[in-house]
Amino acid sequence: MLNKVASITLGCAKNQVDTEFMLGTLVGSNYVIVEEPTLADAVVINTCCFIDAAKEETVNAILEVVKMKQLRPAVKLIVVGCAAQKYGNELLQEIPEIDALLGTGQLGVLKDVLDQLSIHDSQPIVAINDAPEEGEPTSRRWVTSRPSAPLKIADGCDKHCSYCVIPQIRGPYRSRSLDSLVAEARQLADTGVKELCLVAQDVTAYGLDRYGDLKLPALLRELVKIKGLQWIRLLYCYPTYLTDELLEVIRQEPKICRYLDIPLQHADRDILKKMGRPGDRQLIEKILTKVRTLVPGVAIRTTFIVGFPGETESQFQGLLDFMKEQRFQWAGVFTYSQEPGTAAGEMECQIEDTVKEERYHRAMMLQREITLQLNEQWIGKRVPVLVEAPWEEGGYVGRTQMQAPEVDGVVFFHSSMDHQPGDMVEVLITGVDEYDLVGEMAK
Repeated sequence: MLNKVASITLGCAKNQVDTEFMLGTLVGSNYVIVEEPTLADAVVINTCCFIDAAKEETVNAILEVVKMKQLRPAVKLIVVGCAAQKYGNELLQEIPEIDALLGTGQLGVLKDVLDQLSIHDSQPIVAINDAPEEGEPTSRRWVTSRPSAPLKIADGCDKHCSYCVIPQIRGPYRSRSLDSLVAEARQLADTGVKELCLVAQDVTAYGLDRYGDLKLPALLRELVKIKGLQWIRLLYCYPTYLTDELLEVIRQEPKICRYLDIPLQHADRDILKKMGRPGDRQLIEKILTKVRTLVPGVAIRTTFIVGFPGETESQFQGLLDFMKEQRFQWAGVFTYSQEPGTAAGEMECQIEDTVKEERYHRAMMLQREITLQLNEQWIGKRVPVLVEAPWEEGGYVGRTQMQAPEVDGVVFFHSSMDHQPGDMVEVLITGVDEYDLVGEMAK
């Protein structure tokens, strides 16, 4: 009889939300959610396969549970999410110890699958739709106490960038209803969440499919009314959907972080065209100027892909020049991953791995220098900090508005007072440690 269930979530914050909804189907049942997989009767692994590194992490996580099954054969291994959706048959052939595969559109069936696995051992259970189209989640989220939580406002994508498999795995873009999102945000605030991070493949496209119009500004106006929430953060903003209306809402509402994650991927016109991305460097610069003008002091995070098929040294140098000119607060750099079934994967002139790695390190070294210089401008200033946890060296770890959870730097600060996760305190910044800030409780 299965009783204890543990989960392992890989990949992005959107996967974290999916896991929480799946676990939400178990609330009130005979299943108990435990944090440690070694104590569980069933382990659910929510997978990622966006790039090669993610696939490797997924396989390694599955094999770790397979080792556990060798010692405790009764343990059930349930693989869900993106890798199950795209590579389900291959996974079963290579790893027969898998007991169930659930695709990306199967958030609500976990309890039923556990019930079946509890009754008998049989052939692996496979629940995968070719075109996942789940609607509103049918269960409430299972959340642990923490000051920050993602709110997934849509699933899928309509953009079809040439390097990306997400539309194949997640299906078309599907916005959730505004009312359901506001209700979920209230639930999260009631559990103690202070910061909401809005996530989707593109949050700025929210509402276009469901309502025929861009409704992110309307959603934000409702979310800022929720008592208890202190910060609302926007992640994954498509550049061409950063409308004047949206930027004006961000500027007007103090709860909305002066922070935007705008994945640009490159700055060269020809590379962007091959990627299936809009515009050119001139258009991107125009958008960034508008953002910085309408939202003064905004911190911008972006991502770039280096080593895209056919990228010349001159085009890569142009990207470095663009980074030097724009001086983004944060930038993630990824080496191009050749994905089967994508248009870019079939392109000629694939770049050698050694060249991709060399360009990755050059871009990251440049960004590290830029971020360090921008961080140094905060020395001597007092900033609001959201407390996240105690600091092992004494004091606390927190974040400012310009630091998103897990992907950006943090603030380490000393205080003579006792603080709890979720407290908002004022910190005097006294130093910089590359990506992180150091400070002390302001007096």
